[in-house]
Amino acid sequence: MNKGLIKMKVLKKSKFVGERMIKTAVAVFITAHLCYLLELPVAFAVIIAIVTIEPTASDSIKKGLIRFPAALIGAGLAMTFTYFFGQTPLTYTLSGFLTLFLCHKLKLQDGALIATITAVAMIQLTQDHFLLSFLERAGTTTLGLLVSTFVNFFILPAKFSGVISKRNEQLFEKTANLLQMRVEELIVEQKGHSKQTEKAYRHITGEIAKSFRLCDYQREEWKYHRHSRKELREFLYEVKKLEYLQQIHYHIGHLISVSIRDKVLSCSDQELLLSTIQSTVRLLKHPTEMITTEHIESIRELDEHFWRTNEESESSLMQKYHHHFSVETVILFVVLSIHDVLEEIERIHQHGQAHEEELAK
Repeated sequence: MNKGLIKMKVLKKSKFVGERMIKTAVAVFITAHLCYLLELPVAFAVIIAIVTIEPTASDSIKKGLIRFPAALIGAGLAMTFTYFFGQTPLTYTLSGFLTLFLCHKLKLQDGALIATITAVAMIQLTQDHFLLSFLERAGTTTLGLLVSTFVNFFILPAKFSGVISKRNEQLFEKTANLLQMRVEELIVEQKGHSKQTEKAYRHITGEIAKSFRLCDYQREEWKYHRHSRKELREFLYEVKKLEYLQQIHYHIGHLISVSIRDKVLSCSDQELLLSTIQSTVRLLKHPTEMITTEHIESIRELDEHFWRTNEESESSLMQKYHHHFSVETVILFVVLSIHDVLEEIERIHQHGQAHEEELAK
């Protein structure tokens, strides 16, 4: 999938959709006004300005440097084939095909769409004076690209930190619900994972990947716009939380692949595990809250049970066919591992609060 399309899907539910519309309107107005002043064709320049608007200044500059030579290639091929074959189906075919082929070979894929639009649009609009038509289209393409780059750079600079923070809150909530749902399937219902659980797991996997892309976009954006230390500190805090969330999600993935055929936990162990899961779920939904002493005590008991279970399973290692980790061991390992991550989240949150208090003094 095209990288730009992925980015817009990430942003489609955020405020940046409205900002992109504003940017597009401003770019269209400036481009059209300049075309009227310079007596250049308006429609083509406006089309270029619309399709080259990007959410970030970084992308606008990088892709602009690719789109300009790509557009010149498309325009040159269109004029060449129009000169030899006229406005025929063969001209359209050769212009479109060779434009895409050369963009691919020259690693100008980000400019392939603009180049193809340029090539195809020029064929029908050109009757004679092929060199002048080429220069005119090159000028309008350049104008549209420059205006869109200018708008992306100076108007409504993208800020992704707030979006990342909101997504983290939502993802922690979804991850907590997934953990609770999966453990109930294993312990209470005694069955393998349902389609709903698997769908939720895959959805969170994709959303975490999108959030990491947003983090990359913010880093790229800050190469061209200033930011305060506070903004950087808040951004790094959210990135760290996202990394910890990814670890938690990875541990939950171990639970997706296991199933229980027979009841492996006693009533007391099952009650302790479910109680610990409930407190873990609460902490996941509110990762900035302090870990309670009751939860820590439950974790201590589960830790003792985990090592005791490992010792008891050593007798099965002499068998030809065996599992090194029983289902019970896997569940306990996941819960304990998630607790370790939650402790790290608590630590960075306390460190951040202490730093803010020092600055406030």
